[in-house]
Amino acid sequence: MSDVVQQLWGFCHTLRHDGIDYGDYIEQLTYLLFLKMADERDIELPKGCDWPSLVNRSGTALQDHYIDLLRKLGQQRGLLGDIFAGAQSRFNNPVNLKKLLGLIDDIEWTALDIDIKAAAFEGLLEKAASEGKKGAGQYFTPRILIKALVRCMKPDPRAHKEFTMCDPACGTGGFLVSSYEWLIEETKGGALPRDLAKRLRSDTYFGQELVQRPRRLTLMNLYLHGLEPHIAFGDSIYEIPSGQRYDVVMTNPPFGTKGANQAPTRDDFTISTSNKQLNFIQHVMTILKPGGRAAVVVPDNCLFADQAGEVFKIITEDCNLHTVLRLPNGTFTPYSPGTKTNVIFFTKGYKTEHLWVYDARSNVPHITKKDRPLTPEHFAEFEKCYGADPYGRARRNSGNSKEDRWRTFTIDEIKNRNYKIDSLKWLKDESLDDGDSLLEPEELATDAIAELQAAVEELTTIVALLENGTDANHTERATAKKSVLA
Repeated sequence: MSDVVQQLWGFCHTLRHDGIDYGDYIEQLTYLLFLKMADERDIELPKGCDWPSLVNRSGTALQDHYIDLLRKLGQQRGLLGDIFAGAQSRFNNPVNLKKLLGLIDDIEWTALDIDIKAAAFEGLLEKAASEGKKGAGQYFTPRILIKALVRCMKPDPRAHKEFTMCDPACGTGGFLVSSYEWLIEETKGGALPRDLAKRLRSDTYFGQELVQRPRRLTLMNLYLHGLEPHIAFGDSIYEIPSGQRYDVVMTNPPFGTKGANQAPTRDDFTISTSNKQLNFIQHVMTILKPGGRAAVVVPDNCLFADQAGEVFKIITEDCNLHTVLRLPNGTFTPYSPGTKTNVIFFTKGYKTEHLWVYDARSNVPHITKKDRPLTPEHFAEFEKCYGADPYGRARRNSGNSKEDRWRTFTIDEIKNRNYKIDSLKWLKDESLDDGDSLLEPEELATDAIAELQAAVEELTTIVALLENGTDANHTERATAKKSVLA
């Protein structure tokens, strides 16, 4: 796959001389890969809009036909029209288009045993990130992590006839695609019952994405799997959600604070905050069915920010927050190498009595792209500790971790920590005492930024209290001030 990405990336450099930038190239690549893979899988497309109609042309005839093909596909009804809505050619030179067609045509994409278009897309994003392009990783979740979480969550549509799952920040669709592939593995690739196949096709997989390009990729990926998912285009946090509720939600909300300068106005959000990740957690609680289960990737600052305790107090009262997985440092390398992240697992409608925490971070070497890449072994013990029950109800034993990485905490212990989940630590990180293992500069900077952001949020809360004329007593204000200054 790395060789393929290298070829595609090298051609991107060539196209820049033709005025096609990185983003446009990615978009055109998704269109052409879709057409090639549809041809390989004998998926019927409108007459004159298939792969052979492109590769058999050249010169201006090719360029004109490609423009017309995109326009016709965008006019189709249903999912196909949704995928190509507003699609336009960015090629100014038909010679470059012909070269890219040849590069794609030389590879049998569906024969490669991976989610090839997502892998190519993310490989190019990785290249862009290494060249310093901002925001390249906002759609990315490592497939190794996704598959581990899917195996724990077991999103099985055979559970009942109304089963649905959703990713409200779906990016390139990794959780949705992997959930379907997990089902196919569970059924050993056999023929599915007719009623189940029908439900899977159009009534099982849902999502939402704020950016059009990755949304297109999600639609394409699932369409090539024979599915027609419902992927809304819009902002999951600032828009009022529909009445649709889901059995399983798996998501990795975007990191950072971009676009999170004000608290959304939503009656279903008990805690008003501008913290994007805390709002996503509240959103997930809303869209889950009673008894539904969720796995949400969140950065460390989501566990210790000013209002984190308030949000997690509500979670423990309204949900069974049964598991937290502390991810290894560098899990999101190379996109956000310094961002420390976790996965929280909870079930709606049951109060929390015990919370199990698995520390996959302390004394684990920092993940790097080449020397120490993320592997399934990083999560193998956690999966064993998590157990076979997707709701986190399996019999658990702290002795299942050889290095004491698996501990349980009572709800009283959580309360005593003011619901700040980040404080549930017990392993001493020996690397902090090793001068040769000091944190990387970007990791130190990320930690500093997270603490500053938490302080800013606390200051914002105090300012809001003062502006609203809240008659807070002197002790409360002094405590808040001391918290910020600390």
